[in-house]
Amino acid sequence: MIIFIIGIYSIREIAELGGAIDVILRENYRSVIACEEMKEVNEWINSGAEFILLGYADRGSKQIDENEIAFEKALNIELHNITIQGEGEKAADLQKLYNDYQIAVKRIRKDNLTPEVRREIYFQQILPLSRQIRDKADEILKMNQQNMVDANERGRNKAKDSSRGMYIFLLLGLVMSAGFILLVGRWILQPITRLTRSVEEIKEGNLDLVVKSESRDEMGRLSEAFNEMAVSLREFRRSDKLNLVRTLHAAQQTFNNLPDAIAVLDLQGRVDLSTESAKNIFGLKQGVEIGNLPFSWIIDLWNEVLQSSRIVEPKGAAATIQYFVKSEEHFFKPKAIPILDDGKQLTGVILSMIDVTMQRQQDDLKRGVISTVSHQLKTPLTSIRMAVHLLLEEKVGPLTEKQAELLLAAREDSERLYKILVDLLDISRIESGRIKMEYHAIAPQTLVQEACQSFAKEAVKRSIDLTCNLPEGLPQVWADISHIRHVLGNLLSNAIRYTAAGGKIIISAAVNEGMVCFRVSDSGRGIPAEYLPRIFEQFFRVPEQDAETGAGLGLAIVKEIVEAHGGSVSVESMVGRGTTFAFTLRQAMKEHTS
Repeated sequence: MIIFIIGIYSIREIAELGGAIDVILRENYRSVIACEEMKEVNEWINSGAEFILLGYADRGSKQIDENEIAFEKALNIELHNITIQGEGEKAADLQKLYNDYQIAVKRIRKDNLTPEVRREIYFQQILPLSRQIRDKADEILKMNQQNMVDANERGRNKAKDSSRGMYIFLLLGLVMSAGFILLVGRWILQPITRLTRSVEEIKEGNLDLVVKSESRDEMGRLSEAFNEMAVSLREFRRSDKLNLVRTLHAAQQTFNNLPDAIAVLDLQGRVDLSTESAKNIFGLKQGVEIGNLPFSWIIDLWNEVLQSSRIVEPKGAAATIQYFVKSEEHFFKPKAIPILDDGKQLTGVILSMIDVTMQRQQDDLKRGVISTVSHQLKTPLTSIRMAVHLLLEEKVGPLTEKQAELLLAAREDSERLYKILVDLLDISRIESGRIKMEYHAIAPQTLVQEACQSFAKEAVKRSIDLTCNLPEGLPQVWADISHIRHVLGNLLSNAIRYTAAGGKIIISAAVNEGMVCFRVSDSGRGIPAEYLPRIFEQFFRVPEQDAETGAGLGLAIVKEIVEAHGGSVSVESMVGRGTTFAFTLRQAMKEHTS
């Protein structure tokens, strides 16, 4: 009877555990796939809007029409697959955002719009709504993923409880069996021993055994029940294998439909899964070892992830890989992502190579247009400045008070426009590598002290405490001195401009992983968090700033100069508490100084 109870209990617990696994795969997986699809398709719709913005209306409209259908299909799947508390509200919010987004996309597709209006619609409506749609879809995705994790954990706990219950019942059965042996006799010992061995066999995974039933008494019926339990377990094992095979097949099909080159590697560097792009372009086929491929940068990424267990994304010149596909030049952005288990132990690596060829071509086109326009405007603007200067000097005759006032305003605007053109040309030259950097080894103290001295009078005039806080023994940096002076000057100028009287500005530096990190911190008004990701973009200015703050090119030039030195630039800020800009420079090695 005890063994029969164990069988029924095991079947019930295993059935419940199988149901929990089915819930994970059936309810949440569709929402996860739908959210991923919406995020990806939204990028393609945005790309279509960008084509329209660049003048390729037919191509952009076609891309938008194709991907709107895919987005609405994925959204409909999510709306009809609400399985978690709070998911319905988020799905409704996502639908509302998409409706607003559709309206904005329809507006930008109208033929009678000027380029300026289209740009306004794109940057003020489409782009913000797109970010909100991706964020909301990501929230729903993470909610479903977390639910899958929670369901998985409940399944684990249920399995542990089931095992514990089976062991308890088994122990009880053994004790009672011993009593029966003493009370009834040796005739019952052999069947019980046979059943006990069968239980051990099942514990070891042998579900194919059959217990012989030689009588029709209770022991015989117990043996039959045990055989039925073994049949159920065999069927469960077979269905579990089918589910696993189906899941792996679905994962491979999903990978095959991804447009980018993505591969999953094990800890030995062998490919487990890969997309068609990864197979065709880089030869990352299933079972291939990356050590046998002619891509040293893939091995470097894999080794770095193994050592750090962190996401690895090359910076600087190595951030983009040039590769020819069918005799056509392509550029890929590599990235390696660790796969960690619940114990934060590394179990594999995801290798991603995103094709950024189109983005790079657009950037080159933009730089060429800006450089050409700036060069064409610089000569006539110089003539205008000279003419205004001569008029103000009254070389061609006296001026009335009103004429002088107008000419002064014209001179101020022309000087401001001239500075913008110079900044644009500087950015273009730095990006294209036409500016020759004169690198020298120089002490960080020298750079910082010169910058402090240049702005000391201005800080005193505004009642601001300007402090240089550099530790002793900092290594020399390898830099173009005039350009780094420009970087420090721009950051200090901004800090003084946005710091009220009585505030503080601190310049500091420290060694960080072979680099020297410079920090300019102020106690000014701060920058709202939503504007921080765009602070280094060209022509971006934080809303509600004063008109005299410039054209929004200073920080863009700072970023280009620092990255041309092989460093990076970042910003941290809290409204009302101040802002800290930081940039890094390489240490001067012995071969540099020699």
